[in-house]
Amino acid sequence: MAILFSHAALIIFVLVTLLWIWSVFIKNVSIVDIFWGFGFVVVNAYYVFMSGELNPRKILIFALVSIWGLRLAIYLAIRNIGKGEDFRYQEFRKNYRPKRYWWFSFFQVFLLQGVLIMIVSLPLLGISSSASSGNLNVLDYIGILVWVIGFTFEAGGDFQLARFKKDISNKGKVLNTGFWRYTRHPNYFGDSAVWWSYAIFSIAAGSYWQIIGAIIMTLLIIKVSGVSLLEKTLKDSKPKYRDYIEKTNSFFPWFPKK
Repeated sequence: MAILFSHAALIIFVLVTLLWIWSVFIKNVSIVDIFWGFGFVVVNAYYVFMSGELNPRKILIFALVSIWGLRLAIYLAIRNIGKGEDFRYQEFRKNYRPKRYWWFSFFQVFLLQGVLIMIVSLPLLGISSSASSGNLNVLDYIGILVWVIGFTFEAGGDFQLARFKKDISNKGKVLNTGFWRYTRHPNYFGDSAVWWSYAIFSIAAGSYWQIIGAIIMTLLIIKVSGVSLLEKTLKDSKPKYRDYIEKTNSFFPWFPKK
């Protein structure tokens, strides 16, 4: 398991380094966001195909991770390419000064994302490195159900948000229909659910401590780069968002309050 992990980490290190070099030339750190989902596809593919014989669980997890990761990468590419550098990275560039940020961004953004990919991918490592037969059991089918729910919320939420933003008449308004009627962050909830489905698959394979990856991913989504950061921005930029907060659950989907 350690060898499998270290080899995958080396691949990710090379990829994020090449991506960083590209970002220096184009002066746009935002390309790292597109790599996030794709990085898990690469790591998981290495785990699956370099850990011995294929089995039903490995084939299933290869398909699910590939669908999830490639969908996310393509969505972010369509959303970000040609739009300039994201405001978060522009702030970093301003605060750390452009003459310094070109090399500082390697450690603060690219290398950090590579490390997070490796830690969060631990459930995927647990699945592929397991000594179990790999035949599907009850837990696997529960994992499939959780994955479908999560993927539906994440992909569906992203689609509805993109369609909402495309209509210029919605500028300044708050999306509160569809998935967004039941949670203020259906895409983040869905993302977290997807990773908990991988944790369930890992447990089904007899690998338990590796679910720490799903725990860390959820904490990142809720406390660090997802919900909390976005909520602070939206409260300041959209006055109507405060009313939306009063009626709609922050993370877990539920019926809106009256």
